[in-house]
Amino acid sequence: MLKRLHAAAGSLALLTLLSFWISTAVAEGFLGWPAVVVVKGAIVNGLFVLVPAMAVTGVTGAVLSKGRGGGLVAAKTIRMKILAANGVLVMIPAALFLNFKATANEADALFFLIQAIELAVGAVQIAFLVKNARDGLRMSGRLSGRRAHV
Repeated sequence: MLKRLHAAAGSLALLTLLSFWISTAVAEGFLGWPAVVVVKGAIVNGLFVLVPAMAVTGVTGAVLSKGRGGGLVAAKTIRMKILAANGVLVMIPAALFLNFKATANEADALFFLIQAIELAVGAVQIAFLVKNARDGLRMSGRLSGRRAHV
């Protein structure tokens, strides 16, 4: 049961982050400012899905890995710590700031600088979640192959 909850929460977190990233890229690249405003508001609302999903993923992962160390467990643990730090220090503040600027119709250089940072860090977050999912599948025996590196 705990393994399924961990996998479900991790999957939800990954899909939520992907939806944020893709929506931002499409809105800014193809749809124009009104769509950007809508997307930035939706992302802030989506934090109420993403943050609990990430928390459940981290807690269940810690419980499942208790007493295990090294290798894939260590790699997943390191990535989760980076994911958490990036989320708290960069992603959440950036989402709130970008929503504030978007709703105030302030499409200035600072908005686009923070947006670029958010997209770059978001890509790292997505890559780390994918690597953690891959390593989890390897640990469960559902995916064979070389051992993962950090």
